[in-house]
Amino acid sequence: MVDVTAPHASLSVEDLRKRITTNLQHRQGVGPKEATVADVYKATAEVIRDYLSSSWLDATRRMVEGNVKAVGYLSAEFLIGRQLSNALLNAGLTDQFEGAVKELGFEPKDVIATEPEPGLGNGGLGRLAACYVDSLASLGVPAFGYGIQYRYGIFRQEFDSQGRQVEKPDYWLSEGNPWGHEDFVRSQRVSFGGTVVDGENGARVWKPDWSVRAVPVDYLVPGYDSGRVNTLRLWTAKSYDEFDLATFNRSDYMGAVIPQVDAENITKVLYPEDSTPQGKRLRLEQQYFFVSASIHDAIRTFYAGEAQPDLTTLPDKICFQLNDTHPVIGIPELMRVLMDEYGIDWDTAWDVTRRTFNYTCHTLLPEALEVWPAKLIGELLPRHLEIIKAINAQFVEELESKGIDPEGIDRMRIFTDGPDAQIRMAYLATVGGSYVNGVAALHSQLLKDVTLKDFSAAYPDKFTNVTNGVTPRRFIKLANPRLSDLITEGLGSDRWIHDLDELEGLVPLADDASFVERFRKVKDANKRDFAAYASDKFGFSIDTGTMFDSMIKRLHEYKRQSLKILAVIAEYAAIKDGSADVDEIQPRSVFFGAKAAPGYAMAKLTIRLINNVARVVNDDPAVKGKLAVYFPWNYNIDLAEHLIPATELDEQISQAGKEASGTGNMKFALNGALTVGTLDGANVEIRERVGADNFFLFGLEVDDVEKLYADGYDPMKYVHADSRLRRAIDMVADGTFSNGDRNAYAALTSDWLTHDYFMTMADFTAYMDIQKEIEETYQKPDEWARKAILNVAHSGFFSSDRAIEDYLRDIWHTQPQR
Repeated sequence: MVDVTAPHASLSVEDLRKRITTNLQHRQGVGPKEATVADVYKATAEVIRDYLSSSWLDATRRMVEGNVKAVGYLSAEFLIGRQLSNALLNAGLTDQFEGAVKELGFEPKDVIATEPEPGLGNGGLGRLAACYVDSLASLGVPAFGYGIQYRYGIFRQEFDSQGRQVEKPDYWLSEGNPWGHEDFVRSQRVSFGGTVVDGENGARVWKPDWSVRAVPVDYLVPGYDSGRVNTLRLWTAKSYDEFDLATFNRSDYMGAVIPQVDAENITKVLYPEDSTPQGKRLRLEQQYFFVSASIHDAIRTFYAGEAQPDLTTLPDKICFQLNDTHPVIGIPELMRVLMDEYGIDWDTAWDVTRRTFNYTCHTLLPEALEVWPAKLIGELLPRHLEIIKAINAQFVEELESKGIDPEGIDRMRIFTDGPDAQIRMAYLATVGGSYVNGVAALHSQLLKDVTLKDFSAAYPDKFTNVTNGVTPRRFIKLANPRLSDLITEGLGSDRWIHDLDELEGLVPLADDASFVERFRKVKDANKRDFAAYASDKFGFSIDTGTMFDSMIKRLHEYKRQSLKILAVIAEYAAIKDGSADVDEIQPRSVFFGAKAAPGYAMAKLTIRLINNVARVVNDDPAVKGKLAVYFPWNYNIDLAEHLIPATELDEQISQAGKEASGTGNMKFALNGALTVGTLDGANVEIRERVGADNFFLFGLEVDDVEKLYADGYDPMKYVHADSRLRRAIDMVADGTFSNGDRNAYAALTSDWLTHDYFMTMADFTAYMDIQKEIEETYQKPDEWARKAILNVAHSGFFSSDRAIEDYLRDIWHTQPQR
């Protein structure tokens, strides 16, 4: 007997069918017999949104009227994925939906697959934000997610005939968007440029040059079995003067819409390429645009109708979490609003601001800790520059009073001196908020010991850790229904869906031969499903009898896709020259999924290499059945939801000390993949929890890396020491993977041999050597499955529900609203 606790709404199949039919007729303009699957999807989405609206309005009312502090999660990305299946699950309408659309003559999976994936994020940062808003609602916490409605997403990735990445617009909004509701009544004015002048009583008055209209687009975020529906509020930019008729009548048709174009550029693309001054300017416009609109929106929400609100109570109403440095301009913005718009004195405004903001740092890489030219901020936001300078001056005085030496103060300045003065946004976030947290135990320790060492020494109580997590609703229950059903049967209950610690109950079943066999069958079925999906979507022909080995993540040198592809080349060479015993080689299908930033030349060159290795290897009959490489383009949530459940070996091979946390590693472990990885990011905690025997560890540790840097790292030492590595690099250099062009990858090979900052060469031998243990284990199917089950069983800690509970207790100091 299975104890089923999943929500099940009272709405019947027949009621839902009638509502969908009514929507088809009245909103879509078709009858059920004439409707297409796209019509049914849109009708269903609108019906579900309408169904959730009463709970949404009630949750908003209770948030404003109650005495529980809300959370405002400020993030440049929310990689939310398709909404229909998640909304149905959390609202308890999945069974009714399936019955209703079948009665209308459609397949539920076809209706769900019709939904375009929202282009609102890039990678782990955005997916984490989406998991967190899901968990906030599921735990019953009053919250807003605040971000940007990107019209064309980051980009749609394609590959040309040479294997190069080509960026195309992502037209995810081309057919409309039934989930996002534009609310022009609640728009906000956001201004830029101009000058600051003296006003009455010594006040400083900002006279902007131009303004745009920030229009909110609201998405409903239903919690799982909580009854709460929160808001994800994304801002889109509009012009107040969209069309100049006089200019148009002079036949200057393009000039007539310049204001509209300039305004809408702000929210067209996620992370506009910023290697030019114009690109940098647009990025800063984006960041200020959404945080300014969000701060004003929060004040409007919590002090509705009050002409002279007491904003000293703002920290009791809402706390803002800065998801990385992108929203940090919100700190001087709130100071400006409090002082310039509401007449609050500096000391009070600073106290309110510091108690309102908290900062999550997602990186250890210096180049990712945003630094803005003071000149640019002065041009776009002159009043904010004044405020930042004042914050810096006050901070320097505070450091002096603490006895910090001049060298230490210079290292910690928010505003640097000199003609090319810079503003260090991570430092501003650290000074201007209550808490700073890293996103894995190792990452948080390195933040304190290295990246923000001086700040940690001066303000140790500010620093804490919240290890990331992922939502089990989307990444097991929805993405992996076979495993979900098996877990529920094995545990005798589905309570694990909202209490992932329940997975510990699977531990004894890892020694149950029947359960192990059923687990293996689930993985095999998932592999077959992915092969069919990849055949239909990408034209791949995948051998499901091979090990599925996946490396899917943002393309960056520190993540070391180069290490994986060099290992693939070495394996290919060994098969070709007979140095590997083909009868003992474990056949593999290696999957890459990654996008490179448009201006990141080395990352894009790595993509080209991977694609051309795939071309050569897959076309070579000498390795057929032993090795294949696949790079499905445009990696997104949909692809992840298909590939992660099918994956058997997960690659988490970043250089130790560079990955903040990772969440892909958590998703893979939860879905029964074993990990090969370094002691980096959350790998450390995953290995501790799933057991060292159930994790394939290799490579340098953080202390080893730092010692090599200090001693003078020489990549050639490692190239000379391993003939497999030399051979792989030679094949890249001699044109094997570039149709004989010896210059195609010259930048890559030169970097490997002379620089190799992320020490791919140093870890290559250890990475190759661990493969023998991996293959020996895989060739014992029951042992592999047992280890995989233990990965699932011990991964409960990596729930985003747990992460949000940590934030509630240690940083936000608030609670669910019952």
